[in-house]
Amino acid sequence: MSIDRTPGAWWLAPLPALTPEGADKAIGLSEAEAAVRLARYGPNLFRERKDKPLLLQYLNRFKNPLVLILLVASAVSAATGEAANFLIISSIVLLSVTLDFVQEYRAGAAAEKLRQSVSVRATVIRDGKPLEMPVTQVVPGDVALISAGDLIPADGRVLEAHDFFVKQALLTGESYPVEKRPGALPETATELEEATNAVFMGTSVISGSARMLVIKTGAATAIGAIADSISRQSPPTSFELGTRRFGMLIMRLTVLMVMFVLLVNTVFHKPWLESFLFAVALAVGLTPELLPMIVSVTLARGALRMAKQHMIVKRMTAIQDLGSMDILCTDKTGTLTEASIQMERHVDAHGRPSERVLELAYFNSYFETGLKSPLDDAILGHEHIDIGQWRKIDEVPFDFERRRVSVLIENGATRWLVVKGAPDEIVGLCTHYEVEGAARQKPIDETALVNIRGQYHTLEEEGLRVLGIAWRQVGPDRPHAVVSDETELVLAGFAAFLDPPKESAASALLALKDAGVAIKIVTGDSELVTRHVCAQLQIPVIGMLTGKEIASVDDHALRARVETANLFCRINPAEKNRVILALKARGHVVGYLGDGINDAPSLHSADVGLSVDSAVDVAKEAADMILLQQDLHVLHAGVLEGRRTFGNIMKYILMGTSSNFGNMFSMAGSSLFLPFLPMLPTQILLNNILYDISEVPIPLDKVDAKETSYPRVLDLHFIRNFMLVIGPISSVFDFLTFYLLLVVLQADAKLFQTGWFVESLCTQVLVIFIIRTSGNPLKSRAHPWLTATSLAVVGIAVALPFTPIGRYFGLVPPPARFYFLLGAMVLLYLFVVEVAKQGFYRWYSTAKPIVQPGNSGRIT
Repeated sequence: MSIDRTPGAWWLAPLPALTPEGADKAIGLSEAEAAVRLARYGPNLFRERKDKPLLLQYLNRFKNPLVLILLVASAVSAATGEAANFLIISSIVLLSVTLDFVQEYRAGAAAEKLRQSVSVRATVIRDGKPLEMPVTQVVPGDVALISAGDLIPADGRVLEAHDFFVKQALLTGESYPVEKRPGALPETATELEEATNAVFMGTSVISGSARMLVIKTGAATAIGAIADSISRQSPPTSFELGTRRFGMLIMRLTVLMVMFVLLVNTVFHKPWLESFLFAVALAVGLTPELLPMIVSVTLARGALRMAKQHMIVKRMTAIQDLGSMDILCTDKTGTLTEASIQMERHVDAHGRPSERVLELAYFNSYFETGLKSPLDDAILGHEHIDIGQWRKIDEVPFDFERRRVSVLIENGATRWLVVKGAPDEIVGLCTHYEVEGAARQKPIDETALVNIRGQYHTLEEEGLRVLGIAWRQVGPDRPHAVVSDETELVLAGFAAFLDPPKESAASALLALKDAGVAIKIVTGDSELVTRHVCAQLQIPVIGMLTGKEIASVDDHALRARVETANLFCRINPAEKNRVILALKARGHVVGYLGDGINDAPSLHSADVGLSVDSAVDVAKEAADMILLQQDLHVLHAGVLEGRRTFGNIMKYILMGTSSNFGNMFSMAGSSLFLPFLPMLPTQILLNNILYDISEVPIPLDKVDAKETSYPRVLDLHFIRNFMLVIGPISSVFDFLTFYLLLVVLQADAKLFQTGWFVESLCTQVLVIFIIRTSGNPLKSRAHPWLTATSLAVVGIAVALPFTPIGRYFGLVPPPARFYFLLGAMVLLYLFVVEVAKQGFYRWYSTAKPIVQPGNSGRIT
């Protein structure tokens, strides 16, 4: 049978019929056979993404409407005998497109290499040995080993299972985990929901472990058939929305300016071809065509720098989101604490040391095969207990709603259900408690209940994590354990654990606070334990919400309450997700740091999901970034890098909108009184490409410490206001240049166009050093490459009129005194822009703080 195209309910077929030739359920495939199958069936992807050939990728760059218009314009020039115009326009277009393509391709290749380094992996049996590999390399016939926290790597049949529960809501919509077992099913089990002997790609393992035979991979899987509907692009982030709105603003200005120029030139009966080319060139000058490349390269360089800081970026735009983050929600264990948990005490209901509690806790952890926690490791590592004749019959795995786990065990003479879990949950299920061992038991009355609760509250106040340990005897004929068995238990006592705070956590939290990032702790632990840890880390608790309180209020009320709380205790995954969404609804940019199965929804919901390399597959798949070191100092470094990346993108946007807008406004205005074009279309295009070259090193540039000291988002109002303040200054100096050229130098058309070409290029390139910093430009050094390219472009602008190339562009050598006037104007221009910039930042910080409480500077 062809296993990759098994029709219908393939899980009903006999297992031997599904086992392909060359596959062995015990030793798996050989490496040679696996290679053959990979070539035959292809990578294990929903849709195999084949990169287009580089030539096609390059040609796709010519789909840009402005590029097409320019090419049409060059063709018209050739048809009308303007060969020089044709060659110049075509060359400039090719240079611009090639520059964009090379830079973005290199950036994309670097980013993809980083993403692959943290791809989800699977463990399969090859040549009889377990081998870890990327999920994409799994092939039909492989035998895979899966356990709690894993994503199912392909569709397949269960060969062995140990209390194996899978959440497959992705395919069936059923929110509760489903137990999977090997074996044949009745012929009527034709629906996917009834396939209890099969597992499906993309679903997640909640508890237990299993061995599976891979039957279908890639597009042939159940999830592959609906991949288009479940892998729709996620909603745009605030940064993506901001760049889109910015592009629309520039486009509207461009259309208005071009229509104005065409109208004026028509009224003054100027040559239609020159007017058309001039209008198109004007549109190119106004459009931030370099923005996509600057964004891609800056983000990719940011990702490479963050990799050196031990953070791997899976979603590039998450870098900006991390920089804009003003609230970080994090669990307590492993981030604020060492996660090196040790068992400190095992006491009975009266608080006396009890070996009986240790024994029962050991039995539960030893026989548990579900989702083991560090607490289980601490129990098993505390002291070796002889299991003797005890053996496991069944298990009720841990889940985050019940917050407990039960194992059914027997020793030949008696059968017990041993339960451990959150102390409040366990005590609520108990009707009796032990007094000096199992032989003596007393009922739990109101007085006893108060005393028992006092015992574990006292432990929690000391900063100890507490588990309740209980049991009950069941009949020897009880074959299975179910949730309903967890009643009328006998409380043995409590196990208490110490998880000390990290030495580095306090300083890292202080650094994040100083950087404008508020920390909110979301944990399933008790408020007493969490408060103790906060006190040790000097985290002031401004407010607290428990899971019960969150469950009792609607979303609108929760939005009001999350603002005033920084501690969320005893909450389950659904409540945790509600907290994240409530904070986002308040206008905050929210990061979430988590590493468990229960963290996946919150990682999806947060603006930036953060996980660690040791996290379960479900969490790593949901996260936008992976921390290779579970240390908040690494995260703080990532936040600063995100802000540095955002700062460099803002530099290009501010420079492009101010100097370019001013120059283009001057061009449009000069059309009203000049009898000739103020600059030839080819000169505008050359001016634009030289300016773009000067800005290519921006991703390498440093960002002032002030710019990384607080979270920022792409604020369209800020950009527009900056453009309206700085742009007109450029226009004023352009008109001053017109006066000097026409009145002082008595310039003709060619000298006028040459003089303005040189002046506009010098001013808009050199103003980079003013605009790149909000502070004193003399105290903020630009990157050497940015300095070198900018000065080189200015040198080219000054020398070009004296070269043969300049003649092809219609440039002529200006008189010597022009350069003296130019030098004076450039210095005066830079001084005026610096004064206006400082005044603008002072006014803007007073009129509208960049980061507003509850709004985080979001675009409205």
